[in-house]
Amino acid sequence: MSRAEAVPRVSPLWTLGLFRSELLTTFRRWRTLALLGVLAAVPVLIGVAVRIETGDGSSAGGGGGEGPAFISQITNNGLFLVFTGLAATLPFFLPMAIGVVAGDSLAGEANAGTLRYLLVAPAGRTRLLLTKYATVMVFCLVATLVVAVSALLVGALLFPLGDLTTISGTRISFGEGLVRALLIALVVAASLTGVAALGLFVSTLTNSGIAAMATTVGLLITVQILDQIPQLHALHPYLFSHYWLSFADLMREPVHWDDLTRNLGLQALYAAVFGSAAWARFTSKDITA
Repeated sequence: MSRAEAVPRVSPLWTLGLFRSELLTTFRRWRTLALLGVLAAVPVLIGVAVRIETGDGSSAGGGGGEGPAFISQITNNGLFLVFTGLAATLPFFLPMAIGVVAGDSLAGEANAGTLRYLLVAPAGRTRLLLTKYATVMVFCLVATLVVAVSALLVGALLFPLGDLTTISGTRISFGEGLVRALLIALVVAASLTGVAALGLFVSTLTNSGIAAMATTVGLLITVQILDQIPQLHALHPYLFSHYWLSFADLMREPVHWDDLTRNLGLQALYAAVFGSAAWARFTSKDITA
């Protein structure tokens, strides 16, 4: 199918129908449900481990409060399990799940022989690509909320809830803590937009869903390793994973916005670059499957 294909006018309702169909297809797959199940299990394992270690639920000790150090505050307030669960899953589990879904989005269709038929429908390549990316972004949000909700439920069952102390040492109400937890979940989901765009681009390069998923996850691991090498410190601020844990700054009083804005700006840049690359590749690609 050539790039010069005629694209008929498509009504907004048809586009919404395509988006709804993509969502249903994605979230009905056993692989997607298994990924969400693993993500939901991580806070459960952390909560149970902390509960067993502390026995009667007494405090496990101090801790700074950034990233994984939130774990030291869980016994004082179960809401901290939300922050700990997100900090534990963000470096690998969450982006891996996004990489699998994004990498399979187009390559999986090509491998199954359905991509050509999708393009026969009055969708157009650009609209189909945008629909695929929007679907992956919904999965980013759902996956993040699954971790947060699972952590909140386990934290409420195993530990006390109430007012909590921020990293800065000030006290905020439980209601404000819930609001900040929601904001943190949204920031974490937004932090995955770069990985989603990268996975979508990789998915346009091959007709093998497994190859696209493996390549995306491999690139993710490579970037994480590069971010841990001190000799490459000059490169670190440009890696999409470098500011991921900046969401902890939302638990300061007042909130520190510098790294948060750097993170969101970097994700927007990666999304623009790899989204454009995916569009250029997909609109010029000869679809034979």
